[in-house]
Amino acid sequence: MLLLWKLNKSKTCVGVSCRMQEMYALVFIFRYMDLLWSFVSVYNTVMKVIFITATVYLIYLMRVKPPISQTYERSTDSFQYEIYLLGPCFLLGILCTEEYSIPEILWTTSIWLESVALVPQLVLLQQMREVENLTSHFVGTLGAYRAFYILNWIYRYFADDYVNWVGWIGGLVQTALYADFFYYYARSKWYGSKLILPVAT
Repeated sequence: MLLLWKLNKSKTCVGVSCRMQEMYALVFIFRYMDLLWSFVSVYNTVMKVIFITATVYLIYLMRVKPPISQTYERSTDSFQYEIYLLGPCFLLGILCTEEYSIPEILWTTSIWLESVALVPQLVLLQQMREVENLTSHFVGTLGAYRAFYILNWIYRYFADDYVNWVGWIGGLVQTALYADFFYYYARSKWYGSKLILPVAT
């Protein structure tokens, strides 16, 4: 929702990776495929539909709808997740699933995909180096969301003796990917300066 607000306010998607949004669309579609055959509650159903719809709408805004689509930098946002990430995540989804059924394999695949969905955004920001405030807040919010998930896992482990190794390892991978960005993000906030990422070597 923060990203939708940012795009509608600024009418530009410079600095935002549509490739990351495509990965998140796959994450939500795979994870919430159970909408087709099971019903938990109205709230649960509505939230799942909102996640999928909002993500697909973001992709539409960035790729198709002017004026936002006219600011999309296709040549810069060029990380080929289909080649480097999708296959390995599917393989891990098959190897690490608890049950060999299509819904369970897709759910497990969605965990692995989510753990690396940020990669296209990080590659784009690394190429740009100077990160706009709203974009840095958006990426920072995604990282904070993951940090709260880790706190939830710790709580559930001690309170309910709950263990989900796939989710935990995927979450740790995702957190590790954020670590470098968070260092520079926190530093820029501490010193009140622009977020400038170092040149990749």
